[in-house]
Amino acid sequence: MDLSDALKFLPIERFRNPAPIVTVLRLDGVIAPRQWRGSLSLTSHAGAIERAFSPSRLAGVALAINSPGGSPVQSALLFRRIRQFADEKKVPVFAFAEDVAASGGYWIALAGDEIYAEETSLLGSIGVVSASFGFPRVLERLGVERRLYTAGERKALLDPFLPENADDIERLKALQQDIHGAFKDHVRRCRLGKIDPADESLFSGEVLTGRMALEHGLIDGIGDLRSVMRARFGDKVRLVPIAAERRRRWLLPRFRRPSIERDAVAVLDGLLDWCEARLLWARFGL
Repeated sequence: MDLSDALKFLPIERFRNPAPIVTVLRLDGVIAPRQWRGSLSLTSHAGAIERAFSPSRLAGVALAINSPGGSPVQSALLFRRIRQFADEKKVPVFAFAEDVAASGGYWIALAGDEIYAEETSLLGSIGVVSASFGFPRVLERLGVERRLYTAGERKALLDPFLPENADDIERLKALQQDIHGAFKDHVRRCRLGKIDPADESLFSGEVLTGRMALEHGLIDGIGDLRSVMRARFGDKVRLVPIAAERRRRWLLPRFRRPSIERDAVAVLDGLLDWCEARLLWARFGL
């Protein structure tokens, strides 16, 4: 008998009938394997996921999601880790879309046994996108010769300093189609009996509002986290926030011998990360 069970024998109401606990795990940001500030990955959130399923008397786990998507691999890893603990602990998971749960953000939301959103939340975007830049004439104008050596005729793909190649484009599209197929299978499996699996319009990459997503069966209801959890577990339910332990990443390295070159690379790397994240959010007007 543990302490919580022993306390039930005391003549004190809050011990005899303790409030149910729902942990709240926030998944906020661009999904990416690199540890830039504010990004989501299994590395950044593995500990928080485990802690979310650790309390005794746990009634459920609520996922507060606000993400425009990103890496399909990290999305799948986060989804799988959440479901592993949910199945092991026999604890229900509730996903709540805030501003955006699109693309990889929706992939993670599917870890919820039930998914909720606001009427004006943006969800869906079930597709695959790849964007890049080409600089085929830059090196020539700078008087720099590009040298690229590969072993394997398909080792290089869409080199930004070489002219676009039709074969490379076809190879990229084949990769995108395969990833898209995995995404569609994932949605059909998780929303079995709630969506029309033959409705290909769901998988066009279109973004839907919460109301539209509800009509198409991509979510289970309209509502915010606190209201839905109180309606499900009672007004005395305890909502316990679980924070991810993020490693601090300084824009300029500290406690190291100064290096102009190293510091310049760090600044440029941070700027590129920021631009990439901003472009993903900007697709949804945020």
